[in-house]
Amino acid sequence: MKTTALRIHGKMDLRLETFELPACGDDGIIAEVLCDSLCMSSYKAAKQGPEHKRVPKDCATTPTIIGHEFAGRLLEVGKKWQKQFKPGDKFGIQPALMYKGSQDAPGYSFTTVGGDATHVRIPSCVMEMDCLLNYSGDAFFMASLAEPMSCLIGACKAQYHTDPGKYEHKMGIVKGGKMALLASAGPMGLGLIDYLLNGPRQPKLMVVTDIDQGRLDRAKSIMTPEKAKARGVELVYVNTAQGNGQQALMDLSGGMGYDDVFVMAPVAPVVEQGDAILGRDGCMNFFAGPTDPKFAAKFNFYNVHYGGTHIVGTSGGNTEDMRDALALMSAGKIDPSVMITHVGGLTAAKDSTLHLAEIPGGKKLLYTQVDLPLVAIADFAEKGKTDPLYAELAALCAKNNGMWCVDAEKVILTKAPKLKG
Repeated sequence: MKTTALRIHGKMDLRLETFELPACGDDGIIAEVLCDSLCMSSYKAAKQGPEHKRVPKDCATTPTIIGHEFAGRLLEVGKKWQKQFKPGDKFGIQPALMYKGSQDAPGYSFTTVGGDATHVRIPSCVMEMDCLLNYSGDAFFMASLAEPMSCLIGACKAQYHTDPGKYEHKMGIVKGGKMALLASAGPMGLGLIDYLLNGPRQPKLMVVTDIDQGRLDRAKSIMTPEKAKARGVELVYVNTAQGNGQQALMDLSGGMGYDDVFVMAPVAPVVEQGDAILGRDGCMNFFAGPTDPKFAAKFNFYNVHYGGTHIVGTSGGNTEDMRDALALMSAGKIDPSVMITHVGGLTAAKDSTLHLAEIPGGKKLLYTQVDLPLVAIADFAEKGKTDPLYAELAALCAKNNGMWCVDAEKVILTKAPKLKG
C-alpha cells in the first residue's frame, strides 16, 4: 500500500513524499491515519534533526515519519494481533514505547509509522508494549489529543509532597491546596486547567498567569471562574505583564506561597518566579521542554534546605495516563477541543511544523486525508464568505463557543478536498 507522509531528512528538512509501505505480515497492522495534532516536540525534532535523542542519526538516508499525536482506523491486522484488534477499530497511540529501554517512538524514529501520514504500518513493538489503544468515541480529534492530555495527567501525578519528619512521598497535587499555573493560557495550559477542574483531585485556589491578555481572555471565556466555583475552586487569571509579579501572586496566596506550581514556558524568569512563590514543601513542575540543552535558571537552595521546596519534570505520559485521558473524554468530563485554534490538511503539515513556534494560538489540528491550508478557527467566518466549506465550519464552531467539535470534523472528513497522491 502506498502512503503519503511527512518525513524528516535532517535539520529543518521535512519533505512530503509518497512511497510504498511494507506489507502487513503476521506481526504488523496497517492503518489509515485521520488526524494528527501538531506538537512543539515535532518542531524541536525538526530543528535538531539527527541530534535529537529520538531521531535516528541516519535520517538523511533513512528518513522517518514525523507526528506523534494521531488517531485513525485499522485496515488490516496481522495474525499475531487478531485476538486483540480487528479491521475497522478506531485507535490512538501512546508514542512513549520504552521498548527494551529504547527512546524510539512513533513520530520520531520509525520509517513506517507516524502521525503526518495517510497510511501507516504499525510495527509489532507498539502492540507488544500495549501502546496501540482502542478508542470508541465519536471524534477522532479527541483520540489524537489524548496524547498531550496524558502528558498533563502524568505531570500532575508526578507532583509529590511530604509531612514534616516523615520520609514518604505523597504523590500528586495537594487536594484543596494552592496552585499557580505560570504562562498557562496557551493550549497545554488550557488542557491542564480543564483536567485540574474536572479530574480526580482539585486545588482550592488556582491562579493562572500569562503575559498575553488575548489568550487570558479566551481562557477565561472557556474556563470561567463561575464554572470553577461550582467545582469548589477559586480560579483567578493574572496578566503578569501588567505589573502583577511575584508580590501580587504571593498576596493571592495569602502570603504563604503555593503548594504546587506549574511552569508552562521554558523561560528563565518564569522558572525563577515559580521558585520564588513556592510555599513550604512546595513542588514546582517544569513542564515546558526547552530546545537549548544548556537551558538553566536560578533556584533558591536556602528554601530547598529550610523550606523543603523541590522540583520535578516529566516528558510525556505513560499508557496508563493515556487510558485515563481517553476515559475522561469518553465520560465527557474533559474536553480537549479547548486546545485547538487552527485546522488544516496534510498539505499544511510541513510549513506548519517548521514554523510552529511563530504561529500564534493553540493546537494546530491536521486531517491527513485532505488537502487544506492551515486556517485559524477565528478566521473561518471571513474565509466562509467565498468558500462554503468554511462557512459551514464557522457556523458549527460558533455553536460550540468558537471551539472545534465532532460535527465540524464530520464536515472535514466528508466534504473537504481529498489529498491527491
